[in-house]
Amino acid sequence: MPERLSAMLLDLWTPLIILWITLPPCIYMAPMNQSPVLMSGSPLELNRLSEEQRILNRSKRGWVWNQMFVLEEFSGPEPILVGRLHTDLDPGSKKIKYILSGDGAGTIFQINDVTGDIHAIKRLDREEKAEYTLTAQAVDWETNKPLEPPSEFIIKVQDINDNAPEFLNGPYHATVPEMSILGTSVTNVTATDADDPVYGNSAKLVYSILEGQPYFSIEPETAIIKTALPNMDREAKEEYLVVIQAKDMGGHSGGLSGTTTLTVTLTDVNDNPPKFAQSLYHFSVPEDVVLGTAIGRVKANDQDIGENAQSSYDIIDGDGTALFEITSDAQAQDGIIRLRKPLDFETKKSYTLKVEAANVHIDPRFSSRGPFKDTATVKIVVEDADEPPVFSSPTYLLEVHENAALNSVIGQVTARDPDITSSPISSSERTQDTAIATFVTSSSVGENMKTGNKREPRRGTSLAIDLSRFVLLSAKNPQGAQRYS
Repeated sequence: MPERLSAMLLDLWTPLIILWITLPPCIYMAPMNQSPVLMSGSPLELNRLSEEQRILNRSKRGWVWNQMFVLEEFSGPEPILVGRLHTDLDPGSKKIKYILSGDGAGTIFQINDVTGDIHAIKRLDREEKAEYTLTAQAVDWETNKPLEPPSEFIIKVQDINDNAPEFLNGPYHATVPEMSILGTSVTNVTATDADDPVYGNSAKLVYSILEGQPYFSIEPETAIIKTALPNMDREAKEEYLVVIQAKDMGGHSGGLSGTTTLTVTLTDVNDNPPKFAQSLYHFSVPEDVVLGTAIGRVKANDQDIGENAQSSYDIIDGDGTALFEITSDAQAQDGIIRLRKPLDFETKKSYTLKVEAANVHIDPRFSSRGPFKDTATVKIVVEDADEPPVFSSPTYLLEVHENAALNSVIGQVTARDPDITSSPISSSERTQDTAIATFVTSSSVGENMKTGNKREPRRGTSLAIDLSRFVLLSAKNPQGAQRYS
């Protein structure tokens, strides 16, 4: 059907075009002043003449000039007749010769010096030069003396639709926030057409989308691209390719077209809450770990990106809130659990914490999709560390008579193992001054101290004071792992 319509239109216009091109320009005498008038080669222009178009009008005789027109891109075996010059001088009295000068005279336009006919001898392109300014003069054929003052006129090149629209700034890139409402403006594009925007519809452009529907639409005349669907989700699809066409002749059949591409990227908004990868985390820590040590990390994943994915971590409940703390790692987007107070395996062997991850930046437009936080449980097991034995008292004061018999019991000391209450403990003694006293101990938890070799004490010093100063007792685990004195 389109081919048939095109053929019908061609059949209709072809005779008119041929008539318009081939019809010789007309010359007529102005009825009021008998002045000749130079007419355009186009019969349509004959009807457009007005007094304002007459540039020069002499009262007795002379030229009355008008613009001439020639169709661009026309080529044929013969030069194209553009128009005709004539004067009202009596042809019987003097022989007249017509001279043409100015833009393209002799190279593009030729004049028949006898008849005054002007022909275009080269193919013209309006986009290269839209009009030519020339000067016409009538002179005596023999003397070359001017018979009339020279007069200037213009030959305009009429446009045909020989240029397709072009997108000079393409391909294009644009962004629009995800979850935008229907009809949100994305960007606009612009195509140019080198044809004449005034003459006909050769440069009248209409825009359309060839690819990218149903997601986007375009205004046919302004080329503003808008969203055609609401609530497009970046997490489902982030990038779209749109193919845009600009067609001249008002978009009608037979018009020329050009295309470009537009890449639309959806930017992120905070429309997704954080979500812990698991609901329960298990960590273990030795009881003697240094304060501030990282015990473990927990992470809540967020489908958003950038600041929309930032979460803060907190301990909101549990029996270890006083012993543990959690800090947020903005780079890794996770929470680090650290020890803030010492642990004691013998006091408590495990702890349970409830941690929360909450988005830092909340978009109130999407509050209905919340809450923008999540919780998880953390189990922390305390591991036993091998601790040294502990004496029941840091110092002991024992008294003994100076004449006490050897191996007599003078007192008892005790030590315990904090790790295992039934763990055996052996003890020994070290003396700093064997001149005062020597003591031996038995291998038992409760040690009886017995007398050994002795000497006379120094004057003014009691044996009890000397013992407290110089006798060092040590208790150790049989495996020798820890020692305490």
